[in-house]
Amino acid sequence: QGTRRSAAGAEPAAQPPGSSTTKVPESIPIQQLKAITPACSGVITNRFSPAFTIDKRADGVQMVADGPCPVITDPRIVPLGWDDAQAMLDLAQLPQHGPFTLEALRLGRFWGIRLDGRLVAMAGERLAVPGMTEISGVCTHPDCRGQGLGRLMSAYVAGEITTRGEQPFLLAWTTNKVAIDLYASLGFRLRRTVEVAIVRVV
Repeated sequence: QGTRRSAAGAEPAAQPPGSSTTKVPESIPIQQLKAITPACSGVITNRFSPAFTIDKRADGVQMVADGPCPVITDPRIVPLGWDDAQAMLDLAQLPQHGPFTLEALRLGRFWGIRLDGRLVAMAGERLAVPGMTEISGVCTHPDCRGQGLGRLMSAYVAGEITTRGEQPFLLAWTTNKVAIDLYASLGFRLRRTVEVAIVRVV
């Protein structure tokens, strides 16, 4: 299991008109990020290359599990690792999936379902703070949607997190009503709305 990172949020700050790339020092304290990063929520560390750009900014919701999640047993679900990296990336880059990079494999565990040797569904863990772990990377191949695989993978990871005595939480775009309704049916409730920024080093 990879090293976990803590989450830190940055408060909204003004951005120069027309600016898409912000120059920052190579090393910057986390508490100073709010002065240079406009309305950014997500994974923040204290090391950056000389410049980064915000690829996307959108409204989202943070949801948390209201109580313990049941442990799911399904023989189709198998652990995923670095040997599965390309298949995971290919699946995550299909339309309608959220942001995903292979750095996620360093943060937590991932599981998936293969059909005829092809990875068709996956989900895993990303951010961890004391007592809580995020469910992330929930993906289903378009050919297999409508079969409940996204629901199954979400429930499986929630159960794995619960077995450690932690509370699962997750993020979803506000426009993704299908996902929000799915998570609500699994016992997740809205905790707060957030503004999410996808930041890329350039």
